[in-house]
Amino acid sequence: MNTNTIPAFGLGTFRLKDQVVIDSVKTGLELGYRLVDTAQIYGNEAEVGQAIAESGVPRDDIFITTKIWTANYAKDKLVPSLKESLQKLRTTHVDLTLIHWPSPKNEVPVAEFMGALMDAKAQGLTTRIGISNFTIALMKEAIAAVGAENIATNQIELSPFLQNRKVADFAKSQGIHITSYMTLAYGKALKDPVIEAIAKKHTATPAQVVLAWAMRLGYAVIPSSTKRENLASNLLAQQLKLGEADMAQIAALDRNERLTSPEGLAPAWD
Repeated sequence: MNTNTIPAFGLGTFRLKDQVVIDSVKTGLELGYRLVDTAQIYGNEAEVGQAIAESGVPRDDIFITTKIWTANYAKDKLVPSLKESLQKLRTTHVDLTLIHWPSPKNEVPVAEFMGALMDAKAQGLTTRIGISNFTIALMKEAIAAVGAENIATNQIELSPFLQNRKVADFAKSQGIHITSYMTLAYGKALKDPVIEAIAKKHTATPAQVVLAWAMRLGYAVIPSSTKRENLASNLLAQQLKLGEADMAQIAALDRNERLTSPEGLAPAWD
């Protein structure tokens, strides 16, 4: 098995805090989710760790992803910050560690933080490493630093309205997996008439259609929800088989509409 493989379906925890995130993760694990995605900046690693510990699901059955925050990219900071994350998550290692955003103003060179990530991997602190919010130019730098075979995924904003094909195609050409975040475009995609019509045709929910679309393209998805019925319903997207006509209709919705582009963090997007 390629150690870079990652589950196609997971649970996101962005913007979920305190008891809300504990409940979401515990419910998700109870329903059958086995990938949980968090990040240092989310401020919820300890709660995610608590939820996993209390879930009764064996640690080895769960795929945990966290992301290193920009303040911790320097060679002397990255590994200690990851060790702190591991303590919060109550685990000896995570399954995937990502660089959350490119270093603002390139303060820490790509080669430096990718090298530090490789060091974390060599120490057994993380099984896989990857990147997030990286453009093609930045992916090329990361590849030059550690080799494409060591980059498990590039986690990027990708939805029916922002299909990010250039980045996705380049990643694919290098054997780097794409993880899509904000796949539902903050719920906007669920109100799209084209998606609603496809959902009706398949007796599915609009969310299931969008998630199935992304997975059919080979992307991993990490939707979040605080409601048990939505968590359960989203999981069923894995069984939904969309036809070529459905895929073509959704492909036509692309309008390069980006929702996440924080000032000071966002690179020059492709």
